Amino acid sequence: MNFSVHKEDWELSIPFRIAGMEWTTSPSIVVLLEKDGHIGRGEAQGVFYCDETADTMLAQVNAMASKIRDGITRGELLDEMPAGGARNAIDCALWDLECKMSGKTIWELTGITPKPVNTVFTIGMESTPEAMAAKAAAADSPILKIKLDAHMPFEKLKAIRAARPDVELVVDANQGWSFEQLQELLPKCVDLNLVMLEQPLARGGDAMLEGFESPIILAADESCLHTGEIDVAASRYGMINIKLDKTGGLTEGLRLAKAAKEKGCKLMVGNMCGTSLSMAPSFVIAQLCDFVDIDGPLLLKYDQPHGLQYKSGLVKEINPKLWG
Repeated sequence: MNFSVHKEDWELSIPFRIAGMEWTTSPSIVVLLEKDGHIGRGEAQGVFYCDETADTMLAQVNAMASKIRDGITRGELLDEMPAGGARNAIDCALWDLECKMSGKTIWELTGITPKPVNTVFTIGMESTPEAMAAKAAAADSPILKIKLDAHMPFEKLKAIRAARPDVELVVDANQGWSFEQLQELLPKCVDLNLVMLEQPLARGGDAMLEGFESPIILAADESCLHTGEIDVAASRYGMINIKLDKTGGLTEGLRLAKAAKEKGCKLMVGNMCGTSLSMAPSFVIAQLCDFVDIDGPLLLKYDQPHGLQYKSGLVKEINPKLWG
């Protein structure tokens, strides 16, 4: 099997801000696998809070070059590499290559029946409630995901709700709140009809959520990377956000979805930004989820050819010319 990997950097339409971070581009790696004239592709952005960058992922993938050329399987890949963006890019390329070589779609290989899904549209952080409300007012989606930190979270959320009484609202605090702040804000969030709150506390600093009765479902993002963390996460959260860069690929993502459901958790699929080449395998996970966040391409100036088609938050299908 022939193999190559390269870096790409996709420009965002506007700077994207979350608690403690800001991006103007979406750096990624793309793995290409070729066999018998067929090409499989996989894209990854990596896990920034695990110190992954395009350069570190590139080095990880290149370190696997001989095993990839020897025809490594998805199962072997789980044993040979740790979870993370590098494994994700290889794993997704292997799935795509199998589709192309077998003439079967990703739906035939996974046994999942596809259906259109509604994705959230993410409202990145701004310094004032008015600025965030203006962004929300312009968003063409029935579900908005609001990025907040510890600075004026309720005021921003209240302004957004006033501007958009017609949409479902979910919040992602990206580890930005304290437990005391969470307890203070939850009743106010109920009043604003918030339907889900993602990762309010820091990874490794959320033990107090065990046994905590939240009036709004809490979702683990940073606090659950892969199946090895599901037992602890399920004792603290009612929902697991599956991101393929965290799990290290669709193979482990499907395993995590199964494990989380067995624990009684609801499911969400998320993204680290990226083009439709990243979102396509996540669209497979989306079929199993209660909440879907695969809006990465909507934040970019440009997208891959044959990319996912978005209309008022609805995503209908994957074009096999893109992936799968």
